[in-house]
Amino acid sequence: MIETLKETVVESAAFYIGWGGLLLGIVFGFIVARTNFCTMGSISDILSFGDYRRFRSWLLAVAVAILGVAVFEALQVADMSRTMYLAPNFTWGANIVGGLMFGFGMVFSGGCLSRNLVRAGGGDLRSLVVLIITGIFAFITIGGLLGPARVVLFSPLSINLANMGMETQSLGAILAAVSGISVRTASLVMVALVAGGLLIYCLKDRDFRTSFSHMAAGIGLGLCIVAGWFITGLAFDDFADVPVQLISLSYVRPTGDTLDYLMRFTALGPPGFGVVTLAGTLLGGFLGTVSMGRFQLTTFASPSDTLRNMFGAALMGIGGVLALGCTIGQGMTGFSTLAIGSILAFLSIVAGGVIGMKTMERMA
Repeated sequence: MIETLKETVVESAAFYIGWGGLLLGIVFGFIVARTNFCTMGSISDILSFGDYRRFRSWLLAVAVAILGVAVFEALQVADMSRTMYLAPNFTWGANIVGGLMFGFGMVFSGGCLSRNLVRAGGGDLRSLVVLIITGIFAFITIGGLLGPARVVLFSPLSINLANMGMETQSLGAILAAVSGISVRTASLVMVALVAGGLLIYCLKDRDFRTSFSHMAAGIGLGLCIVAGWFITGLAFDDFADVPVQLISLSYVRPTGDTLDYLMRFTALGPPGFGVVTLAGTLLGGFLGTVSMGRFQLTTFASPSDTLRNMFGAALMGIGGVLALGCTIGQGMTGFSTLAIGSILAFLSIVAGGVIGMKTMERMA
């Protein structure tokens, strides 16, 4: 059945990537808007009120996504070792520095990229500016003025795990190398330990279990990550002229890709998965905000507010490229593969967010 479905999707990959990605983005944006999910807000809730519910929503989404990826691998929907997150080159330096920069920047720009997309859909013009600046700085860091510096500074801060006999940087591959058991068995053990541990941590809290919006956010967003892997996994074809990238939701590079596509769409052909999911998230944010009667045009309160948001956006663009993703791209999508780089980037983003919060408090 999977093979038949895969053949159907591969034959019309642009169609399924385009419309499937757009629908997925709409659902994701709608859920974020309706449940008030916010990764930066989850850190703020902990520091200000001792409330861990939104943070548990984030971790619940990760647990759901991890289990979904494990099922995909069992069903052979996709070979997850082909995703960029599991590449054997462990770029630990960029993961740490980029994660810290992104986490710090999202505090100054009022939220991560997914949150800014939803806010822009709800009429927040500040978020629109944040998205544009983030996209510009992402491209500057990938291959622009900061590109050479990125390579020079961070290439030495990496470890090629292939030299140690590991094909990927997954926790399962590392456990297999250390223990001598098969990679498949080790991977299942790590899925059980990590996903099980996250589920226990999330569900042991009664306030979280009884909060419909927080539970819905965690389960719904986790399933969105799973759906993204499913769409691109089915469309992935080694023999295609331009193979579809095996990926799920992420927003740093796609923000730059969207700006590029808007300027050069006649030369680029059908939009890629990142572009359509970003557009869908913006539309989903609009629909979610309108459905609650909260759509309202807003803008910057002062010049200092403008500079603060622009500064944060620039840091998110640079940091997101270094870390290979954002709170969604690494904090959910990458984490779902159990790549050690993604987990390190996730922890660094959280740490950067905490540092950013403390800095904002001192500046107030």
